[in-house]
Amino acid sequence: MPSIPTSRAIKMIARGTWSFCTERPLVVSFEVTHSCTANCRHCDKGGIKPGPLGQLNAEDYGRLRAELKPMVVQLSGGEPLLRKDITEIVRAIKEPSGLPYIILVTNARLFTEDKYLELRRQGVNQFSISMDFPDERHDDFRRSPGLFKHLSELVPALGRHGYGDVVLNTAITRDNLPTLRAGYEKAKEWGVQISYSCYTPLRTGSMEHYISSRADLDLLRRTMNELLELQAKNGRITNSAWTLSGVYDFFKNGSVPGCQAGRRFMVVTPDGGMRACSMFPETYPSHREVMEKFVAHNTCGECYVSIRAYLDASYWTLLKDNVRSRVLQRNGHAGQC
Repeated sequence: MPSIPTSRAIKMIARGTWSFCTERPLVVSFEVTHSCTANCRHCDKGGIKPGPLGQLNAEDYGRLRAELKPMVVQLSGGEPLLRKDITEIVRAIKEPSGLPYIILVTNARLFTEDKYLELRRQGVNQFSISMDFPDERHDDFRRSPGLFKHLSELVPALGRHGYGDVVLNTAITRDNLPTLRAGYEKAKEWGVQISYSCYTPLRTGSMEHYISSRADLDLLRRTMNELLELQAKNGRITNSAWTLSGVYDFFKNGSVPGCQAGRRFMVVTPDGGMRACSMFPETYPSHREVMEKFVAHNTCGECYVSIRAYLDASYWTLLKDNVRSRVLQRNGHAGQC
């Protein structure tokens, strides 16, 4: 997560502490549609789905935010910018206090500079833009011709506004493993930040993109050590050291135990169903039932996506990482090269 102003961080810590104590989710991902403008090789939500984009309206999302009271809301999909009412949804979710912290996850095909500025005004705090490769191979992986050219023109323009709220997100796969450092360099060139998460076969059922060979694991370990050194020096890589350190172990062992899905984070589907995790189809009418019917029996550890990876940390680790980001910001390191 990018550096956050101290006043907002204090509010987030207070809300997060309340969530810990009451076993409410810290993060809720509103999947506002399952349709998408891309058809990515590592994802199960490609293409435009039949029927309405989503059955919940802006008022419904405001009601769910009031009910769940998350510290962070992620607007995702599919492609959330397919929703014509995305601005109204943001406005309904945002409280007068400035919470929750809102993250918009997009492949950016429909994104423009004007949309960026408008969504910022309405309350989006972070724009997470997917980038699998730092060149035109991104188009083939997303099955979306011309997408990288669009990113190469749009993202630097967003970065020039200087708000520090644009983050490239790279899902680590066997395909892009040799380019992870180059992705960091591209973020540096474009004046934005970058985060890393891990491909999981839970979405597609395919091991094709999973890192498993000895040679690939050795390269992954060297690469993650490089990224950890870069992360320690500046704020351009938004992952905490905690999450980056777990990436190699996840691919090496095939799992990371202790998943907190349903307790610390959860998903709301486009029609309002509640899921502990987007990887599992079981849907419940309330968070209480998610806790009773999923969390109480959950033994899964087969993903290490960025939300899960970060929220597996202890309360004190999360607090320490937040304080550390404040120190980096105060000392002028955030965003430096």
